[in-house]
Amino acid sequence: MISMCPVCQPTGASACIQGRKELRAPFPAQLHQLIGNRVDKRGEPGASRAGWRSRDLGEEYGRAWRSSLSLAWRWRFWQLLLTLKKARHLLQGPRTGPGTTFPIHAIFGGLGRGRRSCGHQVVRLSERNSGSSSIITAMAPAPSNGQSGATSTQQLDLSLNPRVAALKSSKTMFVADKATAMKESGIDVIKLAAGEPDFRTPQAVVEAGVWAAQNNLTRYTPNAGTMELRKAICHKLQEENGLTYKPDEILVSNGAKQSIAQAVMAVCSPGDEAIIPAPFWVSYPEMVSLSGATPVVVPTLLEDDFLLKPEQLLKVLNEKTRLLFLCSPSNPTGSVYKLEDLEAIAAIVAKHPRLLVVADEIYEHIIYSPAKHHSFAALPGMWERTLTVNGFSKAFAMTGWRLGYLAAPKHFLVAANKIQSQITSGACSISQRAGLAALNLGYAGGEVVAEMVAAFRQRRDSMVKKLQAMDGVKLSVPQGAFYLFPDFSSYFGAKIEGGGTVNDANELCEFFLEKCLVALVPGDAFGEPKCLRISYAASVEELEEAVSRIEKGLKLLTRVESTVSSS
Repeated sequence: MISMCPVCQPTGASACIQGRKELRAPFPAQLHQLIGNRVDKRGEPGASRAGWRSRDLGEEYGRAWRSSLSLAWRWRFWQLLLTLKKARHLLQGPRTGPGTTFPIHAIFGGLGRGRRSCGHQVVRLSERNSGSSSIITAMAPAPSNGQSGATSTQQLDLSLNPRVAALKSSKTMFVADKATAMKESGIDVIKLAAGEPDFRTPQAVVEAGVWAAQNNLTRYTPNAGTMELRKAICHKLQEENGLTYKPDEILVSNGAKQSIAQAVMAVCSPGDEAIIPAPFWVSYPEMVSLSGATPVVVPTLLEDDFLLKPEQLLKVLNEKTRLLFLCSPSNPTGSVYKLEDLEAIAAIVAKHPRLLVVADEIYEHIIYSPAKHHSFAALPGMWERTLTVNGFSKAFAMTGWRLGYLAAPKHFLVAANKIQSQITSGACSISQRAGLAALNLGYAGGEVVAEMVAAFRQRRDSMVKKLQAMDGVKLSVPQGAFYLFPDFSSYFGAKIEGGGTVNDANELCEFFLEKCLVALVPGDAFGEPKCLRISYAASVEELEEAVSRIEKGLKLLTRVESTVSSS
């Protein structure tokens, strides 16, 4: 049962506690009998308990219950009461009969008679468990003038926007949160699920953020970001990517994820289609669906390093196609598009007037020679068609600072800017100052980023060597980012020693987490159900131990003949 104020709740007034749940405590039948005897003695001859004020009835229950509890339990119960002391707007009305439930404060004397401290009448919301129903019954208390009256009811519709209801939760966050909970409970889990560097934010960046906070740079900034930061981003794009933008063509947001979402919302409409090469970052399809457009997933092959081929793109293009996603280096595969690959795609894009490209370049600096990063917008004729997204989270280990940006022609930028103005407004002023310091570290992040990339490369080389040595595991060697995306499908259908079967990537990840204490993400979250994503953003010692545990775990699996032969 829930108590909420129908007057204050919509306005968000602090006077009412919104959605606060009552603590419900069932009373044994003999306790009801005891209470009934006491109430009957205090009331008029034959008076029923229903006629008593909830405060009086609550006092009787309190006396009876307190007398029946041991000292230890009373102490525990009072501790609980103190915890709930501030919940002074909870439901007060009386209910009777064996199994009756009461607000906890009523047991200790009550706090009023169906009125809140804000003065508004209590409304009792009794939720109905009817499968997927989103309807609840709102019941107003009976009249307090002594006259009998039936409780009035009305139906409240709690249904959600169908687009929101259809959204999937991020599986990467689910696995990471589960592993974190296990680790906090004392279980030695190695977490290779989260997509964030394990390095510290560069000291110069941290100091810039501290300086901003200490010098009162804590006010709202312009919605699009501070002019100083936008100019620095323009300089970065010119020097490192060969792209020319003006400050009014840059939109600073609370992370690259927000930048992508706003870009999609700005250009996609119901009926449009967005092409998403798989494997993909988990949020691309959900963002497209939320805009009302339709995600069109195009599977790529491990033998092609999971890169979209021109002929695959041609097969799915039509008059409804509005958007193409390109992520290089890729999350989750670490694949990097070569210049000739991008030029072939650009030649196709140029022939379709409605087709735009979202270029996700958040991993551009985490790339391993001889591979090179190429910005799609720098290709001939593509600047006008490309919405380039980048940020500070990956290269500068600033995931928690929440800072990203969108660079696009002004027509699109203005639209995305309007969306942001109605959702979050400008990004954190302190983070923007820190981002400015990050861009001042030097070309491509300077030595700080170069050292981090060198460490990532060492880890990648070690992990690739060990995974390639595992029986039945196939792997495309990543050229960027900090992920491996090996194919473990030869183990699907395998029997687990001691009982059980591993049927798919989800169950294999559960097996690795529960039996081997290694947290990985199943590939179906990224559109490729044969693979698992492994983040090597962890120490060398942790990675070596994780590989050792995975190897031991695989020895507990017996693959069936058909599975082995098909691999």
